[in-house]
Amino acid sequence: MTRTPAQDRAHWERTADRLLLAVRPYATGEHALIQLPGTPSHNGVRSDGLEGFARTFLLAGFRLAGAGGADPHDLAGWYAAGLAAGTDPDNPERWPTFAECDQAKVEAASVALALHETRPWIWDRLDDKVRGRVLDWLAPMVGEPMPGNNWIWFQGVTEAFARTAGGQWRQQDLDRVIALTDGWYAGDGWYSDGLTGGEHRNFDHYNGWAMHLYPLWFCRILGDAAPGGLLDRYRDRLRRFLADQRLLVGANGSPLVQGRSLTYRHAALAPVWTGALFDATPLAPGETRGLANRMLDHFTAHGATDAGDLLTLGWHRPYRGILQVYSGPASPYWASKGFIGLALPPRHPVWTEEEHRLGVEQGDFTRTLTAPGWLVSGTASDGVVRVVNHGGDHADPARPHADDPCYARFAYSTHTAPETPGDPTAGPGACADAEPLDNAVVLLDAAGRASHRRPATRISVDGATAVSRSRAHWPEDATWDPFGGPDTRYTPGPWITVGSALRGPVEVRAVRVDGDPGAGHVLRIGGWALATDPRSAPEPRAVDGDKARVEGAGGLVSVVVGAHRLPRPSVVAGTGSNAIGAASATPVVQTEGHVAHGTAHIALVHLGGADPAVLPQVTTRAEDTTLLVEVTWPDGAHDTVRLPAPDPDEHPAAYGPRKDQHRA
Repeated sequence: MTRTPAQDRAHWERTADRLLLAVRPYATGEHALIQLPGTPSHNGVRSDGLEGFARTFLLAGFRLAGAGGADPHDLAGWYAAGLAAGTDPDNPERWPTFAECDQAKVEAASVALALHETRPWIWDRLDDKVRGRVLDWLAPMVGEPMPGNNWIWFQGVTEAFARTAGGQWRQQDLDRVIALTDGWYAGDGWYSDGLTGGEHRNFDHYNGWAMHLYPLWFCRILGDAAPGGLLDRYRDRLRRFLADQRLLVGANGSPLVQGRSLTYRHAALAPVWTGALFDATPLAPGETRGLANRMLDHFTAHGATDAGDLLTLGWHRPYRGILQVYSGPASPYWASKGFIGLALPPRHPVWTEEEHRLGVEQGDFTRTLTAPGWLVSGTASDGVVRVVNHGGDHADPARPHADDPCYARFAYSTHTAPETPGDPTAGPGACADAEPLDNAVVLLDAAGRASHRRPATRISVDGATAVSRSRAHWPEDATWDPFGGPDTRYTPGPWITVGSALRGPVEVRAVRVDGDPGAGHVLRIGGWALATDPRSAPEPRAVDGDKARVEGAGGLVSVVVGAHRLPRPSVVAGTGSNAIGAASATPVVQTEGHVAHGTAHIALVHLGGADPAVLPQVTTRAEDTTLLVEVTWPDGAHDTVRLPAPDPDEHPAAYGPRKDQHRA
């Protein structure tokens, strides 16, 4: 879609207006709660109603700020009425307090940000009594021991606003927020969203739409009262992160389908726009707008909103398999963060300069992102960006977990989604069929059940190669909690060491298994799951020799070749298990019988716009107890993947444990 710069901004304004006007019929009489249709979250309908108000108010705030208060739809008056009613403890529409509902703390941050951005048109015009009630509602945040993750910033921005508005705040709270954030910085622009087991393991979109966004807005709200040097520190980190993020968006406009809260969709644009707003970006203004336009158009074209212009719970179509227990009907409106660009005035260069092509369209690239432990490959011919994951898995390294498919897979991309059957919001057992399949390396037990990976230990990330290790384990319960809850028990198994080399559309995935070979497991390696069209002809799934192949509905091709000791290919079909399409299929390869321990098994895993023209050549050899996999690529480049033997002394608690030590 080609538009002039002026048309671009008008398109964003019209889109924002449609979203804001669409929710009004679902508001209570005085606008304090927006109660959208759908299955409530576990927080309850009143919390969901506050969420509807706060998250759309954030969008209204950006819309008003960039337009200099021009307000054809009376956004200021409409939301001011909701503020007055929601903070009135005697009003039937009152908001839940923080003591009644933790989720209210999350929404308070959106209210604070929106009030700051609209101060001349809303806050300054509110009755003194209403301003006092707003500050009274925010006040219990002071001294609150917030969870050790992005939630600390809900406290930070809320107290920052209260400080500027004559409300309650505490310096110790602000100091703690700043110190914790510095401890979570993993380098190269990447934050771990808190620490798990004392380690940086939590890498996902929260790095951008929370850990970079809130610190800069904290400084924006405080102005000259912000600690010296803090703004520059946060600007430098965001600038470095955006050098990576610009490459993590496909030519189709999609961000990576990885991590939690994916239903926030184009909230992934939050750090991109924030970089432009704070002069903290390496992107040219035209690239910022080009990236933003492409992502907004991607979700618009794929059903992010329903016929009534309401954002749906899902990725493309409505789909509950990627949700969390906290996901309610209004949750998708954190996508409001994707509209931060509207806070920039019409004459800002992002709205006036010509649009640029995306990073992946400018040429093929490979990158190593050491902080999250990712290998990245982008190919201009098909616009696909792939990430091979040997870093964080959002799991405590001290205990076993079931595999969350949005964190524990070995690879993610901008054009595919992991298989996520079931509805995680329905509680423990609702995803009992969600065994690891696509982009997974598993051992199958005698009953054919697949092992789980988390937690994984990073062994190395070096150049175009990376290696990690985990201990195979199986949930013992017939219905188990996919998030590794306290009532899940696991049966331990052998160690699995996996190494990857990535170039272009192909990953060489090498595996060694070590432990007790007497148990007799089958090794299976899964490739990329693709959404498929079941009506297509010829059949999109095929097996030929040592190769399994799937052709996706959009023409993408997923291939897995058993290059060494994996002679049995097959294709596994899925129904209702993929966020991108109702039907899906995953190619896999596996051993003929029981896996041989202490030796290399190698699969070539391909995702691209066509079948691989030439595959890399692979040979293996041993160097003491380390297995070396030598890879020669079609262009002559060479990589070596090193698979060291596990050392029991490195994991003393994990070898020979009692059964009760496997409770998660």
